Amino acid sequence: MTALETHRMQDVVKNLTTVSDKIRALDDAGFERADIARFLDKRYQHVRNVLVSRSPAKVRVSAVQDASHGQTAAQPRLKAKIQIGAGGRIVIPVEMRVAMGISEGDELIARVVDGELRLLSQNSAVKRAQELVRQFVPAGTKLVDELLSDRRTEARREDAE
Repeated sequence: MTALETHRMQDVVKNLTTVSDKIRALDDAGFERADIARFLDKRYQHVRNVLVSRSPAKVRVSAVQDASHGQTAAQPRLKAKIQIGAGGRIVIPVEMRVAMGISEGDELIARVVDGELRLLSQNSAVKRAQELVRQFVPAGTKLVDELLSDRRTEARREDAE
């Protein structure tokens, strides 16, 4: 465990009081069980028991903060250890593909944010763009009507010239 990982772990657990809450938060942040056990000075079995008793399935629902929108909502949290294959290829587990609504041949948008690889489906990207635009458009405004009106006005100006 590096000093950077230790610092990140301290940030994750700084406002938590119980060991179980700390274990769950560290697991949600993507840390390995063995690292969590070493960091909290607990036995691996203790960490495992807390995590297994929480949810026997790989999909967990928890309140998460969506950094891009500032909203808190119940969202499925999927976690998997993925190996990088030849040529930098990765395989996205089926549970994650289903949760993202993607299938073989679909295109994804990839970006690196704070050292994390984030994959976004085309539908999710469109939804985010629509939500962003909605913040700046007054209620009841129809952008298509405004665009058509602007184009008609511009066409009239060109005809007048």
